Amino acid sequence: MNITNQNIKHVLSNYLAVMANQKMAMHKVASILESQDSDDDNSLWEEHERLRNDFRRLYRESSTFLQHDKLFEMDSIKPKPDFSYLDLKVKIADKMFQNCYFCEKACKVDRKLGKGDCAVGDPLIASEFLHVGEEPPLVPSHTIFFAGCNFSCVFCQNWDISQNPNRGLFLKEKDLAKIIGKRRIAGSHNVNFVGGDPTPNLHYILHTMAMVSENIPVIWNSNMYLSEDAMHILDGFADVYLTDFKYGNNECAMRLSNIPDYMEVVGRNHQMAWQAGEMIVRHLVLPNHVECCSKPLLKWISKNLGLEVVLNIMGQYRPVFKAHEFKEIDRIPSSSEIREVTRYAYELGFNNLI
Repeated sequence: MNITNQNIKHVLSNYLAVMANQKMAMHKVASILESQDSDDDNSLWEEHERLRNDFRRLYRESSTFLQHDKLFEMDSIKPKPDFSYLDLKVKIADKMFQNCYFCEKACKVDRKLGKGDCAVGDPLIASEFLHVGEEPPLVPSHTIFFAGCNFSCVFCQNWDISQNPNRGLFLKEKDLAKIIGKRRIAGSHNVNFVGGDPTPNLHYILHTMAMVSENIPVIWNSNMYLSEDAMHILDGFADVYLTDFKYGNNECAMRLSNIPDYMEVVGRNHQMAWQAGEMIVRHLVLPNHVECCSKPLLKWISKNLGLEVVLNIMGQYRPVFKAHEFKEIDRIPSSSEIREVTRYAYELGFNNLI
């Protein structure tokens, strides 16, 4: 990893500290914060909200320290409680899974018995490996690709995974946890949950990370079409939100991804994530969508998240999957389109382009 931009180092300072084992990851801090158990859904949520401030205080104090060349962490000197804030998140997510509303579609399906709109059943992993093609602060990144997605993007660059929810292997949580630990020891800077999209597998990911012994930052790599309650579960779990912010209006989102209320939902979740952790926003430039999507989206980000957010303007779009059925996106973006989006970002005042 080589980060020369000091502003980016500042904006991602907590992540970089966890990556270097100078601070505990959020899921580790959550695992040592004592919580009260209950069988009542409302009581569980009340307890979850009550602990949010306690978690923030504990997280600020969670820096590790060096003594006699040995790394000590808070979870090695503070005994884990019988029921923790992380256990609470796991329990709530399991309940949500039985009446699924992980994403804003809120299918309300008991996914132990059936499937919702995403058609995701068992969490299937299409691939996992040390990825060196992510953003410089993240590599090498232990990237775990889940099959399936709650979007139906006609141009999906990973369509063979996202639109085939049965493509992959099932791993027990404890087995994936061991792999994550081994990858961390081998040099991974983080564990990066992606797909498709990780959202349909939120419960599984929480269970898995509860079993990981290593201190490792969690990257939530997502389209961000989660329900508000799912966003609350991620608050205090995900260290970095690596977001895919596609559109600048609802019409394009509905036509090309079959997603309603895009700006309201994804915009809300970006604002929640910005308050909950650190963030890198990706924007894939689509051909003929500079004026309707890229520019309005950048304007929205500047007003609602500010100009310090780390922004990756991506030019690698290719017309795959069903893109040929939509004339305006049936080509790669021109160099002039990518330059214009980048120019506009600088004009707005963004200074953390990556």
